Amino acid sequence: MKHMLLWVPMLILSIPLFMIGALPTPSSAAESGTAAEAKAMLERAVAALKANQSDALAKFQKGEGGFKDRDLYVFCFGPDGTWSAHPELKGKMVKDWVDPVGKRPGEEMIKAAQEGKISETSYLWARAGTTDPVRKVTYFTKVGNQVCGVGYYP
Repeated sequence: MKHMLLWVPMLILSIPLFMIGALPTPSSAAESGTAAEAKAMLERAVAALKANQSDALAKFQKGEGGFKDRDLYVFCFGPDGTWSAHPELKGKMVKDWVDPVGKRPGEEMIKAAQEGKISETSYLWARAGTTDPVRKVTYFTKVGNQVCGVGYYP
């Protein structure tokens, strides 16, 4: 009986610890932007481009003015196929962008982008700080002479 009395307090103390372990842990979803946030950022980017294209592209490049949030950022490429705003690819050619399965998302966006219409595409892209490509979905549109997009990881 005395032995059993020692187990009761241990059991009572272990229940809260078990419950804490059962709680959901913060996932990468909290660190990742959502589809709705990506679309909203693109809509804000369209307004900024229409107001002042050179200022907007500079903000996109620097991630200023709300155009960088966790893994969400605005990218654009111009009519000559050169990245005009991107955290890593500015100045490079969009035609050189090929995902691991051979898809050419940039060329697809250039062909499909329409002024006033937001479209979407998906491709493989590594998250920042990683090397393994995963599925990424990008909303994109055309604004003047720029094709711009914001992508998220579903």
